[in-house]
Amino acid sequence: CNLNDYIKDKQYLNFSTIFGNDNPVCLEIGCGKGGFVCEMAKLNPNVNFIAVELLENIVVLAAELIKSENLTNVRILNTTAECLPKYVKDNSIQNIYLNFSPPYPQKGHENRRLSNERYCNIYASVLIDSGAVFQKTDDKDFFEYSKQSFNDNGFVVYDVSNDLEKGFNGNVETEYEKKFKSLNMKIYGLKAFKKTLS
Repeated sequence: CNLNDYIKDKQYLNFSTIFGNDNPVCLEIGCGKGGFVCEMAKLNPNVNFIAVELLENIVVLAAELIKSENLTNVRILNTTAECLPKYVKDNSIQNIYLNFSPPYPQKGHENRRLSNERYCNIYASVLIDSGAVFQKTDDKDFFEYSKQSFNDNGFVVYDVSNDLEKGFNGNVETEYEKKFKSLNMKIYGLKAFKKTLS
């Protein structure tokens, strides 16, 4: 079906009902097997996490990890980032995490990058006024593209790191991050805060 028509039929998630509390809610987009979101949930028991993942076979692995860790502050949303406006109300998310998203370097694939204008607009809509996007990647070109895109589309970029081992207080490493660091590859990171009207 047409994506715009699909998104217009809102099915907003009631976070208070889902989690049984009114704690802040964060999103990880592309949670993979769930290692990062589970570690974040353990370190931040008073924050709720929605792990967004499209691939159903990967969702199963993440769900099994969440269950094995007995985490009550994590839920999985089996969808794509572009469908978030269907399920997530505006101004309801504290932070968004983009960990090692596919860089799609090919010409003509810019519309698939999770930091392009379309996605930046989605993030700006669902984030609260003090909300931020945290991005990590091993791809320098994608990182430079993302910095510019966030700056151009409703965000202020700061805390930029060209070697994440020396940045991001409280950084939680993903499986990819550990692998890349073991190969002495650089990890790039940034925080992009939503601009607010003064």
